[in-house]
Parts: sequence; structure tokens; C-alpha cells
Amino acid sequence: MKILLANDDGYRAPGLRCLKDALSGVAPLTVVAPDRNRSGASNSLTLDAPLRVQQAEEDVWYVINGTPTDCVHLAITGLFDHEFDMVVSGVNDGANLGDDVLYSGTVAAAVEGRFLGLPTIAVSLVPERGQARHFETAARVARSLVDRLLSEPLHQSTILNVNVPDLPFEKIRGFEATRLGYRHRAEAVVKARDPRGRDIYWIGAAGPGQDAGPGTDFHAVANGFVSVTPLQVDLTRHGAIDGLRAWLQEPST
Repeated sequence: MKILLANDDGYRAPGLRCLKDALSGVAPLTVVAPDRNRSGASNSLTLDAPLRVQQAEEDVWYVINGTPTDCVHLAITGLFDHEFDMVVSGVNDGANLGDDVLYSGTVAAAVEGRFLGLPTIAVSLVPERGQARHFETAARVARSLVDRLLSEPLHQSTILNVNVPDLPFEKIRGFEATRLGYRHRAEAVVKARDPRGRDIYWIGAAGPGQDAGPGTDFHAVANGFVSVTPLQVDLTRHGAIDGLRAWLQEPST
């Protein structure tokens, strides 16, 4: 049994360090992480430049000048002479709720592990405001879920997206199985000027939860529960296929 750890905040991120500490003793661990913060990288692979790998710390820490998906892809498809049995991504400094999963490098690392045939978990810590603090809480949550997966595996297509309230562990109210909610429209871009007077733009902040009622990941975290959402990589809207088939067969006007 060997576990691959990855993240999108970079190899120096405190959440990754806490995750490794929490999982020590479960199985041999290997960390392959980006050399810097790659939040928002989604499922991107680096195809236009070579990737370089550096061993940052003895035995288990490797750093790549690429995306979270690059890290998992290289680790599983030939960087090492051994195979892995599970991928755990995180602990992310910030929420991956609702439509965040479309942009998240943390979730993308887990998705890549699933693409390559492994059970995967993405873990994020959700602060009420500012930077997250209780990474140890999220790491303990990850440990409990890994232990559970090892003893009672889920269907092989399942990716667990886990969001943990930024609270001391003893204040966590429990675990809830949830669905993804979704956010209001993102805030407008922020326009500024660089020192040469040229226009530059910053992406606006994500909108607050819109579909955030009972049963959603937003609602669980807001009420002090760990949200565990099962994801899958099949994006097909199966219920729309018959209607689309009929639409395609209608004569054009």
C-alpha cells in the first residue's frame, strides 16, 4: 500500500505538511507537489514545455515546475519504479465548494488520480474569512476518511471532495454526505495599471453561495459539519440525450 500526496498551494504549504504528518504510519507516503502556488489551475497539463523534477527533501518530497495535474500524472505514469494505491490531495487553503471544483487544482489532482485508476480524496479547509488556520483539523479528517476507504472501499468511479470547517477538531459536529451547490455570479474584474501605465486586470472574487440550502456542501460547512461530496468524471448529461437526438432530427427552417 502506497499513497501519493499532492496539492495546488505548492510544496511549502502548511496544509500539505499537516496532511503528511496525519497520514504517517498509514502507508508509505510520497509527496509530489508544484514548486509554487498553482491555485485555479484546474485539470491543465503542461504540453508546451518540459517538466523538471527536483527532490526537495529526503525520500518523499518531490517538486515539479508544473500544475497539480502534472504532478499526479508524472508520479503515476513513470516518475517512480513503484505503483501507488491512492491519491490524497490537499489540504487546500480555502474552499472548494460548488462550482469551485471546476477551477480547483486540488480537486483536479484527485480527478487525475481517478483518471489513472486510483481511489482519490481532495481535502480543503474553509475559513469564514481570511486565511485558514486549523489545518490539523482537516488533516485528521483526511486520516479518518483514508482509514475508512482502506477498510471499506467505495465504488471505483468515486472521487471524494471534502470541505472542512476551519474549527478546532473537537468543535466539528460530524460528517455529512452532500451534493455540490453553486455560487452567485463572480464579482467584476478589478482593473488597475502597472508601473508603465498599462491596463492590468485581476480576476474578481468568487460569488457567495446561491444554491446553498440543506443537502449542499455550502450548508454543511456553514453549520459546522464536514462536507463529503461524491464526484465523478462523466460530464455527460444523460437525461438530455433523447431530447437532443430528437432536436437533431428535426428539419432545419
